[in-house]
Amino acid sequence: MIPANAQPFFYQVPWRSGSVHSGEHLGIQRGPGDEFSKHVSLVDYPDARRLDLRQTLRDPYEQVQVRVFKQEASTPLYAVCDLSSSMQFQGQARKLETVQAVAASIACSAHENSDLFGMVSYDHAVIPHLSQAPGHHAHQSFDTIAQLAGFHNMRKDGQGIVEATGWLGQQKGLVFWISDFHFSLSLIERGLNGMSNHQVIPVVLWDPQEYQRLPRFGFGNLQDPETGLQRTIFFRQAIRTQFAEQFEQRKQALDQLFARFDIRPLYVAGHFEAGLLSDYFEQLIH
Repeated sequence: MIPANAQPFFYQVPWRSGSVHSGEHLGIQRGPGDEFSKHVSLVDYPDARRLDLRQTLRDPYEQVQVRVFKQEASTPLYAVCDLSSSMQFQGQARKLETVQAVAASIACSAHENSDLFGMVSYDHAVIPHLSQAPGHHAHQSFDTIAQLAGFHNMRKDGQGIVEATGWLGQQKGLVFWISDFHFSLSLIERGLNGMSNHQVIPVVLWDPQEYQRLPRFGFGNLQDPETGLQRTIFFRQAIRTQFAEQFEQRKQALDQLFARFDIRPLYVAGHFEAGLLSDYFEQLIH
């Protein structure tokens, strides 16, 4: 059963899939499809249904010619889910619930387009029971995603992204890296290098209450995103301004890093809507 928060979105891959399994994308394997590839002799491709009489009459060697088409193929989609301590943040929405919504939409979209869906979850290391190899098993996908709701940890960093990249298959796919990216730029770069064989879409989860909707004046508690530890801060206008500036500087640093890999991130503030990813891919095309 497809959960209510699993809304499909439009996506398109800019490469030819090497998969032998049929799907909705341009492929490189010959087979049943609408895209003409070339003419070959009936001896080389014994399929009389593809006989081309006109080309046969033109052939100087008087060989029977058939039309060869390229088969439309599938491609894998991955949800790489950051479950480190900072993802426990509760603002307009709990970040882990947003991770669930994004992953469910990816799984729904993959299954609707006959593509494979895989998932890798990590904190300090890969979390095997919240990960699965790419496949067409919709029920298993949504069951694994549902288990994210009960996940809870503290004081765990995101070092597991390095291991997580090794869980991705060799076939080129779309990798949705879902995280708030509250760890070092060097670690993010290692993750991107490990996923260089794929097209990576960073889905950056930032909540306005992290840096905009802070207490106006007085004491407030904040959770350190790296360690999960709570600390008390006396808020005033200067502190609020400093938080906003730090997040803007962080965004610029992330954008510059992603640009080095020719990647455009998607920033999600608060609640997730599948239309955000449809718009993302529409803009990539144009």
